[in-house]
Order: sequence, then structure tokens, then C-alpha cells
Amino acid sequence: MGKQDVLAGSCQMETITADKVQNPIPDAVASLSKGFKSGHWASHIEPVAIPSKQAVIDLLEQAQRILFPGFFSPDILRPENLEYHLGQQISFFFESLASQISSAIRHDCFRHNQACTLCNERGYELAAAMIASLAEIRSTLETDIEATLTGDPAAANSDEVIFSYPGLFAIMVYRLAHRLSELEVPLIPRIMSEHAYHRTAIDINPEASIGSHFFIDHGSGVVIGSTTTIGNRVRIYQGVTLGALSLPKDAGERLRNVKRHPTIEDDVIIYANATILGGETVVGARSIIGGNVWLTESVGLDTRVMLEQPKLVYIGPK
Repeated sequence: MGKQDVLAGSCQMETITADKVQNPIPDAVASLSKGFKSGHWASHIEPVAIPSKQAVIDLLEQAQRILFPGFFSPDILRPENLEYHLGQQISFFFESLASQISSAIRHDCFRHNQACTLCNERGYELAAAMIASLAEIRSTLETDIEATLTGDPAAANSDEVIFSYPGLFAIMVYRLAHRLSELEVPLIPRIMSEHAYHRTAIDINPEASIGSHFFIDHGSGVVIGSTTTIGNRVRIYQGVTLGALSLPKDAGERLRNVKRHPTIEDDVIIYANATILGGETVVGARSIIGGNVWLTESVGLDTRVMLEQPKLVYIGPK
């Protein structure tokens, strides 16, 4: 047998070996099907459509084109065609959002054995409420851009912030998802926040409450829990966790609607890798929390919380 036979895949020894291997596919199909049909494994084997993750990601991209016209589309915009552009983009956004919300509501009703009525109508009603909120969301995002320019000397201008700052992208997604959460839209807000986390490593729960002029610098590793309350003009750095204290095993349902995450008042700065835990923990206005601080108790107004300077050991010539 020559080199050409081997390259062509005609090796008889390989063929004989492959024939001796038992086909694993039928057993795998049978085992998986049994597990899914038993009802003990999470699955979506249902006669109703579930929201599409890709469609939700597309919605976020459409929202970017609406909230930041001219930045994320190839069209050249002028004052004369701005309204046409916005009308077209918002129309697409409205129809797509209504369809995804209807699917989320229908799926939620089916999953909880509830009678599902007027799902399409409810989808359009909630999508309309979201559309009505876009101008307010955009106004708040402008304060977040201002906070970035104020807090980061490396930010050259607003164009740079809009195009390239992961913190602003995560905040934009949060503000959209938070509004949908306020409207009690199921599932979609968390799909949005997961996408932002996938892109930026910033994890903001849509149910958290965050005021204006919010700035996340660098961002990777930031975690903001669902019952966190953040005031206005707050600045946080990479690796910051605003989380919950360890909970007992049976706490999932019992504490689901109880405040478990901290409150951060106005004008607070939280430096890199600080961890602030607990629903009763309040960081008072204008306080500064230093890097690597672990905090589980409240801090008063105008307070600095810092770790003592560690002793450095130098080995070798200075």
C-alpha cells in the first residue's frame, strides 16, 4: 500500500477496526430520551415556542442602533433622514420585541400550567411600554457617558466611550433589561444580562436598582446582585462584588424576595476587588471603599475604608 492509498483513507486496517466498534448512538439516544421524558431533567419539550437567544441578542444590537444612531450601522445619518432612520429601526425593534415577549409569556404560562390568554396582545402591550421608555433610558445613558468622561482621564471623548467601553455596554444592557424586568417580562431580561456578561465579564442582575451617572471602570469580574440598590454618581472598578452573604440550603424560595444585597448611596467610590455583602449593609454617601476590602457591615457618610499597607519584602538589589 502506497502513500496515496493512506491519504485517500483506504487503509484496510482502519476499516476493520472501525467495524469492531459498537455504534454508541442508539443507546445514547434511548438514555437521553428516557431522562428528558421522565420530567426530572430540565428541557423544553413543549408545543409552544421559547424565546430565541439569538433573537434577543439581535434586539440588543437593534437597540444600540436606536440609542446611538450613526455608531452601529453603515448608514450615513443627517438631520434630514434621522427621523426616517429612527422610525425604521424602532418599527423593526417593536415587532421583534413583541414576538419575543409573547413567546416568553406563552412559555411561562405553559411551564406553570396556567391558562395562556391574549399572549400576543400582551406581548404588543409590553413592547409598546418598552418603546415609550426608550427616550428616558437614553437620557440616563447620557449621564453614564458623562460619568465615564469625568471619572476616567483616559477617555478621550464620548465616541470612544460608546464604541469601546465594556462598562457602558453592560450598563446599556442593564438599563434595557431592568425596564423589561419592571414590566414583569419573563426570561428575556436574564438572557440580555447573560449576553452582556459573556461579552464584558460584568454581571449585573436586571432587578438591581441603579441610579444615574453610573461608571464601571475596566469592569471584568464585577458582580451586582438582584436586590442591590445603587444611588447616583457611583463609581466602581474591576472585580467588585456587591453580593449576598452565604445562605442556608433551604433559602432559595424563602428568601427569594428578601433584600440580600447591599445598598450603595450617592457619590460612593469602590476600588478594585472590594467585596461588599449583605442586605443590611449600607455604604453611606460620599464614602470610599479601598481595593481588596471585605465588608459585611454598614459604613457611615463620608467614610474611608482601607486595608493597612502590607509590608513589602524586597529580595535582591534595589
